Amino acid sequence: MAYQVKEVVSKRDLRRFVRFPDRLYKDCAQYVPALHADQVRSLTRVSTLSYCSRKMWLVLDGEEVAGRICAMVNPRYNERYGTRRARFGWFDTIDDFEVARLLLGTAEAWAKEQGMEEIHGPLYYNTFGKQGMLVEGFDNIPPFNCLYNHPYYNDFVERLGYGKECDWLQYKIHAEAPLPEKTYRVAELVMDRYDLRFGSISRLKKDPAMVRKFFDAYNESFASAVHNYVPLTEEEMQEEARMMLPFVSDKAGTLLLDGKGDVAAFGIAFPSISKALQKARGRLFPFGWIHLLRAMHDFETVDLMVNGATPEWQNKGLSAVYYVEMAEKIRKEGMKTAISNPQIESNSAVNIWNDYEREPFMRRRCYRKKI
Repeated sequence: MAYQVKEVVSKRDLRRFVRFPDRLYKDCAQYVPALHADQVRSLTRVSTLSYCSRKMWLVLDGEEVAGRICAMVNPRYNERYGTRRARFGWFDTIDDFEVARLLLGTAEAWAKEQGMEEIHGPLYYNTFGKQGMLVEGFDNIPPFNCLYNHPYYNDFVERLGYGKECDWLQYKIHAEAPLPEKTYRVAELVMDRYDLRFGSISRLKKDPAMVRKFFDAYNESFASAVHNYVPLTEEEMQEEARMMLPFVSDKAGTLLLDGKGDVAAFGIAFPSISKALQKARGRLFPFGWIHLLRAMHDFETVDLMVNGATPEWQNKGLSAVYYVEMAEKIRKEGMKTAISNPQIESNSAVNIWNDYEREPFMRRRCYRKKI
């Protein structure tokens, strides 16, 4: 029987779309399933969809799903970078080139109908979601906010004419080793030179004005430093605050405030919840929430999520301050290993890990193709 491409339009289609990776990766020890409810929300209810357009498709083998893909157009991205690009995400396929060809060909055809000239991915609507196809590090379990995929995905997209746009690198840092002495010296000099003080994340979470300052700082920090970054809208800031702040604490996060009380720099880390998500198998109930709750109190492995400094404080050594502070805090909680967030290889900030005892963990790639 020939494969059939089916647009996702019904609740049943959406359910099959969301759950397909559960079957595709059922024998993969490294795959970290997303919560089904979070995936449904991302595909149907997030505020980003107020300005982005998207369509989803399945490839069916009879009644069995053989692949899935979502194609998106973010007009704010295209306006910001002067491009006509669509993006693809939620790309998963069985080990059959024909399925990959149908998925990406369908996404490309829709992108052309929208007036696009290129397509790239795997990406999310904006920079907050999972992005980058894994090309190295297949034996490792990724952080919960990072994609995992079978190695054959890369072979398929390259055969279909996609080339490298950029790579993101991640490192595994061994926390038992002391921080470089240079980092401590720089941190001390920076604190002596500038009118800086540490803020409280716990107090920030209770103060809407400080929450807004934090997300303003986040937008400013990444506006020019992060590849493909699109600043968050007011609605997106509020949405991310509701979702993210309950999981952020002073145990693994640091705020640096300037003399006016504004956020100058920040570093946020989470206890790894990847193994808890594997046990939950996409569901919070009946027992998934227990695994996640336990994981949030286990700091043995920590995922370094986001860090940055506002433009006026960049290139002044503030990263040394919040890395020292975060390292001291998390060590007290029992940290043995930290996994760095994906950083684009062309950004000089990735070189900070050269001074640490670390090893390569994962490399992930954004592919691009003219259509």
